[in-house]
Amino acid sequence: MSAAPAFNGGVFVTPVPGVPFSALAEQEMTQILKDGTSFQRKTSALIARDVQGRIHNESREVLPISSSRQPMLLRIHIYDPYTRLNTFLDVHTHIARQSTLPAPAVMAPPSNWAQRESGESPASPNQQFEDLGVNQLDGIEVHGYRRAVTLSTKTSGTGQPIVITDEYWYSEELRINLLAKRSDPRTGKLTIAVTHLNREEPSADLFQVPPEYKVVDVTPPE
Repeated sequence: MSAAPAFNGGVFVTPVPGVPFSALAEQEMTQILKDGTSFQRKTSALIARDVQGRIHNESREVLPISSSRQPMLLRIHIYDPYTRLNTFLDVHTHIARQSTLPAPAVMAPPSNWAQRESGESPASPNQQFEDLGVNQLDGIEVHGYRRAVTLSTKTSGTGQPIVITDEYWYSEELRINLLAKRSDPRTGKLTIAVTHLNREEPSADLFQVPPEYKVVDVTPPE
């Protein structure tokens, strides 16, 4: 996926307590090749958060859009906001790399740039922001924002000016982006959608290191 446009690798699940859920994060990518042709890929992975705010976020392989098989599980990320313990499980080596974060994780997805705009600094003439208003996705209220960044002929690397568009639809109730889109003429298009949402408490096993894994502490020394 490194060659395809991405929003921080998928859906950022904010570690907020009291709002448990589980869902699928489905990604579809249309990648533009150097010869002008394109091909489509997809992946789908489980995301979850328990009532304590602990998160479970999977990484799975990317498949051709025509594939009917389930993407192979590659890695699992677990985070506990109370202990600030960050864990990455490698499903192939059965090694769990753990570190204690020096500060609590942010409470809003990092791609939500519109919510961080203070208005104190003058807007760049190359960027346009659009408030898309409130809508409903699967019965959940979301607020949409769009940003268009224009790159000049000199900076685009394509010999002509281009426009890169980012869009997300944020649920304040769940504190996650339920839909995110990116379009870049140089690389292609990416859509990330949260589907099959279940508001019940997920299984506690999703937030624990399995007994067959070797735990390695990779916390940097002070």
